[in-house]
Amino acid sequence: MDIKAIDCLINDFSAEGIASFGQEIIDVMKWWGMEDRLKGYTPEEFIAIMDEAGVERVVAPSMKMRSYRKGDFVIDTPWERIADLIQKHPDRFIGLYGINPMMRMEGVKEMEKCIKEYGFKGGYIHTYGFGIPLNHRMYYPYYAKCAELGFPVGMQTGHSAEFMPNELGRPIHLDDVAVDFPELTLIAMHMGWPWVEELIALGWKHPNLYICSSGHRPRYWDKSFYNFFRTRGQDKVLYGTDYPLLFHKDSLEEIMSLEVKETVIRKFLYDNAKKVFKL
Repeated sequence: MDIKAIDCLINDFSAEGIASFGQEIIDVMKWWGMEDRLKGYTPEEFIAIMDEAGVERVVAPSMKMRSYRKGDFVIDTPWERIADLIQKHPDRFIGLYGINPMMRMEGVKEMEKCIKEYGFKGGYIHTYGFGIPLNHRMYYPYYAKCAELGFPVGMQTGHSAEFMPNELGRPIHLDDVAVDFPELTLIAMHMGWPWVEELIALGWKHPNLYICSSGHRPRYWDKSFYNFFRTRGQDKVLYGTDYPLLFHKDSLEEIMSLEVKETVIRKFLYDNAKKVFKL
């Protein structure tokens, strides 16, 4: 199969970004035996990696991940760094504004600026360290603004690998959001694991809610997600790596080896993302 891919979630791959990872991130990478992946690249070097794997574009949030215990940021990617990527390589990088709910309306205005002036394609939430669930009222101004502008909001769902409370990322919280904002496209990352069936139920219920496989190698996919992906959910699923957690080459080779129709693979790797991000 000759199919290009759009990776719907990566982390900051720059040397500055990797160097700024907090101890909680480094501890997780050590626990998983992935210390060797903490290597920085220039945009040109990363594009070469993308080209080798057959990846056309990647989605890069200006991630705001706060430590639940200490309150400081363990990932704090400046939006300016993502804006620079978009400006220099508009056909390869898609930006999402990292939402810090504590910024309130100042953050909403900054997100709007990033979308209107710098070409960002929506917002992104990593809620655990903020201590509030995805349906909390502090997120509603951000949801409303993205609904108004016609851009999606992505968010990590399921458990948190870092030392943060898992309950805040339960997929069921998105039921309220999807009901209150039927015109807003929602992208639930990490397939909601371990509440995969809970997220599938929401994805089937709400036309505006999509499920991304980020962070999970196909060989380890939950059986419920695999069945949803290849049958009734083939129009509602997106490919993602959460790089550097997964490498493009490895994950794509496993996807191409799946015994499913080429049309299903094409939707998952490319067509659905193209629709969601209006490319």
